[in-house]
Amino acid sequence: MAKDIEQWNPEDPAEWENRGKTIANRNLWISIPSLLCGFAVWLYWGIITVQMLNLGFPIAKGELFTLMAIAGLTGATLRIPSTFFIRIAGGRNTIFFTTALLMIPAIGTGFALQDINTPLWQFQILAFLSGFGGGNFASSMSNISFFFPKKVQGYSLGMNAGLGNFGVTTMQILVPLFMTIGIFGGEPMILQNTSGTLIGKIPAGTETYIQNAGFVWLLFLVPLAFAGWWGMNNITDEHVSPNVGNPLGAFAKISFMLVLGFVAAASGLWLMLPQTTSGLPTSGFGISKWIVLPLVIAFTVFLLKLIPGEVGSNLKRQYKIFNNKHTWAMTVIYTMTFGSFIGFAAAFGLSIKVIFGFQHLVVDGVLTHNTPNPAGPSALMFAWTGPFIGALIRPVGGMIADKLGGARVTQYISIVMVASALGVAYFMKQAYASATPQEYFIPFLILFLILFAATGIGNGSTFRTIAMVFDREQAGPVLGWTSAVAAYGAFIIPKVLGEEIKAATPELALYGFAIFYGICIVINWWFYLRPGAYVKNP
Repeated sequence: MAKDIEQWNPEDPAEWENRGKTIANRNLWISIPSLLCGFAVWLYWGIITVQMLNLGFPIAKGELFTLMAIAGLTGATLRIPSTFFIRIAGGRNTIFFTTALLMIPAIGTGFALQDINTPLWQFQILAFLSGFGGGNFASSMSNISFFFPKKVQGYSLGMNAGLGNFGVTTMQILVPLFMTIGIFGGEPMILQNTSGTLIGKIPAGTETYIQNAGFVWLLFLVPLAFAGWWGMNNITDEHVSPNVGNPLGAFAKISFMLVLGFVAAASGLWLMLPQTTSGLPTSGFGISKWIVLPLVIAFTVFLLKLIPGEVGSNLKRQYKIFNNKHTWAMTVIYTMTFGSFIGFAAAFGLSIKVIFGFQHLVVDGVLTHNTPNPAGPSALMFAWTGPFIGALIRPVGGMIADKLGGARVTQYISIVMVASALGVAYFMKQAYASATPQEYFIPFLILFLILFAATGIGNGSTFRTIAMVFDREQAGPVLGWTSAVAAYGAFIIPKVLGEEIKAATPELALYGFAIFYGICIVINWWFYLRPGAYVKNP
């Protein structure tokens, strides 16, 4: 087991060269694959639901959309308590324990998918538990921020987030491939509709092992848990984790705070989700997500404030970030970049399936969307491309920002995001009213890939801005907090797209996102680029 580090100052050039760089890089390269698996388990419902449609699971399309929404909201909410884990529990303890927790939904999903008659409520519970993976980002980013000097924060945080986000792409490639082989045993199911993988289409009638979508992650999670325990460090310096205590106590603190996050997420889902015949009980009130999400965030923060003793004192100290106006500005800007990336990653595959996988025909004077399109693209062949580009380019965005300044790079990509979102909206509208929607797929795909690339570059540039604007103690919690709020994009974007697709107006969702990006351009300019800005191009 790696030793706790009592004195840590990466800003000292001599200390950094003598020992700091080696220790920091070792922690970074264990953190990255652990975070990758967190993203994979959190967001694999975007691929699983596509395959459930192809296999004929007796669950309505609208109810399948709720699985990704549940995982999205829960994972985002768990990021709020996860923001504060490092100071309270230590980096090694946190990464080991939260990585090990991912085995619970992975195993459960594998078993549930073995039976086509598994009720919706069981999948909803498993999607709820998949939120563990979403929460891990906040603690991982906070932890890595303490290991590296400010001069390379754009690079180090971009690497952790960017390669960690490859969990989305890795999942979108591995899950369809592993479904084709019976590596973990169990009975196969027969495809009712054409499916696909990275390397081509799979015809209807093919045997498929959908349960592997859960089981495959154990191949990575077990060794990664050991690597985290034996290879990572707690930094017990005053500004990081001064009172870690014994590991079991740290695990208990983490567990209790996660339970509070689950309670808040469950309350929001109960208020918001529609009632179903086979799903978990909900209020049926159908309260607007724009009302519920702020309530969930406020409720989570309130519950954490009620924690007494040493944990409560530590949280009170970290809550000072909320008195800093830059916390709120960067929360909005970071939501534009990461929130868009994670939301589009969650919805991309199912959007391709619904918009281009069906012919949109006028029947008896009514435009219908239920006729399969044999010439349509395979969602599973293309769903990985956008997240792949967005994640791959993120460290590049951080490095460019280290040279040009974070706010300047963010401003440029914001303009690109507005233009590409409007372009995607146009081709969505054309495709969703066409009997041959595949004619619009190439421009749709190209513009969406540009949008993904812009989110990745902007995400890297915002890391640079946060690292420069905030001091050593606040930078980590601010990264965690902004990532928590931005992660609600994994709920909002699939939910909004699903609602607008159901209303036959998917383009309206993209128009709304473009308006939000325009607002972010103004905020970024006012805080960091205008003459007399609070901090000039940090």
